[in-house]
Amino acid sequence: MTTHDKSPQVDEHADLWLTPAELASWMSLARLITRLPWAIDAQLQRDAELSMVEYMALAMLAQAPEWTLRMSTLAERTSSSLSRLSHLVKRLESRGYVRREPDSNDGRFTNAILLPDGMSKLESSAPGHVAYVRHLVVDNLSSERLRRLGQDAERILQRIDSPAR
Repeated sequence: MTTHDKSPQVDEHADLWLTPAELASWMSLARLITRLPWAIDAQLQRDAELSMVEYMALAMLAQAPEWTLRMSTLAERTSSSLSRLSHLVKRLESRGYVRREPDSNDGRFTNAILLPDGMSKLESSAPGHVAYVRHLVVDNLSSERLRRLGQDAERILQRIDSPAR
């Protein structure tokens, strides 16, 4: 005679699943991190004929001493792979916005240098870009919520960047 175990099934991974509230928050964040870059990229393409990452590269170079960064540093600051950044910088070079040259302190490295035409492009693109960012994000949140958003984003970025997973 066999007996059938009528005990409820136990999900041994139940502690891994998100609660309904956690899932709702995660899904909102997932939509945001997908749609916000697309929206900003579309505005920059339409108004400035730049991609978001091209704009970011120009902005990072403009903030750097002597408008110069090592390619590896620029890749990190734009969240790009070195290979992707190399293609991007080649496009910016072809438009006269940047140039590449060996690092004078260490020839093993290559620097990206913002040129005056690149700075002019950034300056002419910035007002529309900033207005759109303000419309989508800054004016949409109280100063306290915006501050918290920045803190929360930094906390998540630190977790992403930490070597322990």
